Amino acid sequence: MRHLPTRTTRTSHRRVIGALTAGLLCTAGATAPAVADSPAPAPVTTAGPRSGNGLALTPPMGFNNWNSTHCRSEFNESMVKGIADIFVEKGLKDAGYQYVNLDDCWAKPQRNADGKLEADPVRFPNGIKAVADYVHSKGLKLGIYTSAGTKTCDSVGLPGALGHEYSDAQQFADWGVDYLKYDNCNNQGVDAKLRYTTMRDALEATGRPIVYSICEWGQNKPWEWAADVGNLWRTTGDISDSWGSMLSIMKQNLPLASAAGPGHWNDPDMLEVGNGGMTDTEYRTHFSMWSVMAAPLLIGSDLRKATPETFEILSNREVITVDQDPLGKQGTVLSSTDGRWVVAKEMQDGSRVVALFNESGSAQRISTTAEAAGLPQAAAYTMRDLWEHTTYNTAGTISATVPAHGTVLLRVAADRKWAAHPPAVELGLNGSPLVQAGRAAPLTTTVTDLGRTPAERVSAALTGPSGWKIKALSPTGSATVPTGTALTTRWQVTPPAGTATGTYDLTLSAQYRSPVGTRVRSSVPFQAHVVVAPPAGSSYLSDLPQLSASNGWGPVEKDTSNGESNAGDGNPLTVGGTVFAKGLGVHAQSAVEFYAAGACSVVTAQVGVDDEKGAKGTVAFEIWADGTKVASTGVLTNAMAAQPITADVSGAQVVRLVVTDGGDGVDSDHADWADLRMGC
Repeated sequence: MRHLPTRTTRTSHRRVIGALTAGLLCTAGATAPAVADSPAPAPVTTAGPRSGNGLALTPPMGFNNWNSTHCRSEFNESMVKGIADIFVEKGLKDAGYQYVNLDDCWAKPQRNADGKLEADPVRFPNGIKAVADYVHSKGLKLGIYTSAGTKTCDSVGLPGALGHEYSDAQQFADWGVDYLKYDNCNNQGVDAKLRYTTMRDALEATGRPIVYSICEWGQNKPWEWAADVGNLWRTTGDISDSWGSMLSIMKQNLPLASAAGPGHWNDPDMLEVGNGGMTDTEYRTHFSMWSVMAAPLLIGSDLRKATPETFEILSNREVITVDQDPLGKQGTVLSSTDGRWVVAKEMQDGSRVVALFNESGSAQRISTTAEAAGLPQAAAYTMRDLWEHTTYNTAGTISATVPAHGTVLLRVAADRKWAAHPPAVELGLNGSPLVQAGRAAPLTTTVTDLGRTPAERVSAALTGPSGWKIKALSPTGSATVPTGTALTTRWQVTPPAGTATGTYDLTLSAQYRSPVGTRVRSSVPFQAHVVVAPPAGSSYLSDLPQLSASNGWGPVEKDTSNGESNAGDGNPLTVGGTVFAKGLGVHAQSAVEFYAAGACSVVTAQVGVDDEKGAKGTVAFEIWADGTKVASTGVLTNAMAAQPITADVSGAQVVRLVVTDGGDGVDSDHADWADLRMGC
């Protein structure tokens, strides 16, 4: 499904999909295009995986304009040529990116007198073939877009390909198109397999090799039937440039690993890296997890405006190699307890890539073993950090303290040359990073040797913001740290009096030497939260400071609904026609944390889907106390009145309010924590 400029319009097409009888080719007051230019649709066949056409034997890599431009005027010939130039100039072509893909709004609103498609003369004054020729001159390939319906997804209603499959496919081939993204809007209720198979046959009839991307949003479970139809298929609704959206889509795509392979891939939608809605840490997670999932890597940001950090993420060849491994295995989930994800991907050379992904809002230790990842027993293993570009040896433990929303990506192999590398060490933090201004708080750090060889001349350092007092209360160094043991250091951390509540960065660093004298430096960032105890009595949580907040669409709103993507654009909190003055407006996936100081006993609220989305939206509410779920509602819909929820949070330091998507994706999941109170 297309991202349209506002949340309201971008989801409007779902309302008509499936509402019409299968096979119906007209709607009231409008007739579908004649089908004289197309042979009768072929029955769904089982012709074997699309890998037989020799295309997309590794996941496609390239660019698509939609996430950065939508249908705005900056999407034009100049942009497309500029992206092709940047692919060459910045080394992205050499890194594997090859497709420069046009999305919706490249065409005129009507076909010509011969029923043919024509390019928008303002956006593409020289036509699509001229653009294809330019892209090809750079050694790259051109992609194009249309929909398996009477019109595309844009509100203007540009011509779709339903009933014109063979004619349109031949036009694309004549223009030199190398990739087709085939969307799902305005499909008139025609069977999805029939629509997508007809275009498959039309593309093959042209004789031109064209990668075929099925974009039916996962509604008909294409992973179960599309391997002999397309080279890739969307498994979810649209991604947006937010942590919650990316996380929700990742969770929907991860269980589908068995469906992916050379020539036929699960597609969790395009990359948002560089569009500005997430941090660089979150974008590295996005890129890491898409690579571990063997997903297409289609850049969705305007590279003409990209930062050096964006190019650094997108051009990390060690991570790209994970995605492009010719074995074609999608990574599988080994564990995901309390948001500590371990995902392992088998590589052609027998190694395993292990993603240690931290879903939570604070640094966490995430651990597995080489054996659990599928490697054979060995005396020791090599372990390559694909973001730090450093290789270590490990005795078998694969572990790291991972920053909030971060991912540590490791390639592990049973390698006889393991002793040539220094031992891996894990930097850890024990104790709560919740501190009060002007008061000393204890923290304990560890530097643990995971390697088969000892770490020598080990030293640790803890640093924080200017003005913070950080004092070591025990030794910060050790001559030797043997395998499986740790240098443990106790610290006293004191933020200055008057420090505002909020989140502050601390860094734990270590230095050590390997037995052969190799010097190693390592560090891990984590966050300290300066907090104040909540007042005694009952308080509205919308009046108290938040420890952390993540939201699937726009920011968490105080005392209004979620609204759209900008801060302060919500409406009065309204559930089932009842208006509430106080509370939080969020959008799945969402998590908001508050400091309770062990002094509070109960959280209460009236919860439900906000009325601003009409009949849409399904969500579930959860309340967590120090990592334990203490209350949940089950799935709620917009047809339901506000539901009460009460949770016993006695003794908890942190209360976390979670909204999930109800298991059906995040479309229109505007959720209200109305009349939200905490008693202390």
